Amino acid sequence: MKSSSTVFKEKNQLGKVESCINMGRPVHFMLSSLFIATIFSIFLLYSPKPLIVLSKNGLGPVLQQKEASSPMQGHDSVQKQLDQDKPHKSNFQKKENCDLSEGHWIREPRGSYFYTNSSCATIPNSKNCFKQGRMDKDFLNWRWKPDQCELPRFDAKSFLQIVQGKTMAFIGDSVARNHIESLLCLLSQEEIPEDIYKDSEDRFRTWYFPHSNFTLKVLWTKFLTEGEERMINGTASGIYDLQLDKVDDGWAKHLPGLHYAIVSAGHWFFRGLYLHEGDNAVECFYCNEPNVTGHNVEFAVQMSFRATFNYINDCKNCSGLVTLLRTFAPSHFENGGWSTGGYCNRTGPFNETHVIDLESSEWKVRSAQVEEIERARKIAGKNQGKRFGVLDVTRAMLMRPDGHTGEHYGEKWQGGAKDCVHWCMPGPVDTWSEILMAVLRMEAGLSSL
Repeated sequence: MKSSSTVFKEKNQLGKVESCINMGRPVHFMLSSLFIATIFSIFLLYSPKPLIVLSKNGLGPVLQQKEASSPMQGHDSVQKQLDQDKPHKSNFQKKENCDLSEGHWIREPRGSYFYTNSSCATIPNSKNCFKQGRMDKDFLNWRWKPDQCELPRFDAKSFLQIVQGKTMAFIGDSVARNHIESLLCLLSQEEIPEDIYKDSEDRFRTWYFPHSNFTLKVLWTKFLTEGEERMINGTASGIYDLQLDKVDDGWAKHLPGLHYAIVSAGHWFFRGLYLHEGDNAVECFYCNEPNVTGHNVEFAVQMSFRATFNYINDCKNCSGLVTLLRTFAPSHFENGGWSTGGYCNRTGPFNETHVIDLESSEWKVRSAQVEEIERARKIAGKNQGKRFGVLDVTRAMLMRPDGHTGEHYGEKWQGGAKDCVHWCMPGPVDTWSEILMAVLRMEAGLSSL
């Protein structure tokens, strides 16, 4: 291959020949021009750094390359096109170790909701607050902003692509049902699901998205572990015997075949409970009986979640299962409870000066849940590819006393009691699915935190 100096000498000589040709031989001029173009092409092809040479000769710094760059030096335009073809990463994707649970609610002028009670046909009356007379709508104009990154808005099409061909189950109480009802409304804006199964009590239910080949289930359980209500003179007492070492078979028998299990529970633990291991009654709370050890609610929660995650880890037919804990979503009763006149009539979130009480029962329940999911992650059956993760919504929802159905739930039981446990749809409950989608994207390797 000719050196650069040799090539330039040839070009100078050809320049002299060109001058002679221009003096009177146009045909030869054309042939000479073709020859010059050929030589110049050879120069471009075989020079190790042609664009560097050109930049030094007048094309400016735009095309300059660093001496320490890769063997693909000189191909800026190609690399630029490749960079343009790559999907743009959001701030959420660029940040590493971003804690989605640490953040605050900020104004969203265009609204945080993705559907209305006219665009989603599956909203149950008990969550359809506007249908039941709620007039204020400002509670919709907020979105959750993690401190270290951006939480992408929910994208139904992308979600269905992630879970295509999979089966996902929400395992828990009526608040878990609230979550799945919200997710159904979000997804139905892209694809209408088929309602393919419902038991006689509407506690176990299955929907199917035919285009995406995606199955969505709700598996209802009060405590995750076995719990039986005590009957006194043939009347339900509201007091339960809870078996801490045996999971509820109602949901457990459906575990094989699942790809994703979203596990949650909590509200049913705030009542009189006798805790058992085998045939022995070992603990009690809210019972105030002598000679029976009393514990706080978080103890029963922790033991139930431990039994649940142990069962999942030991499941022989659950290879590749991804288990996600959705942490406790608190109620916001003020001046009483369900049956003592409590209400929740706020119209906006708590501001940033609202302090999370780390000694509150709600936060202790959340901490017990997180401790158990971390424990399960450490002892996970690696040979079966089981994985564990967290949808930590507790802090965000502690700040949203305005999102509950309150008096707008359409079923006036218990003498006009207000519902400060479940959430309006649309509303802040939809944020849970935004967090779910972010975690699924990370689990699938589509983004990182």
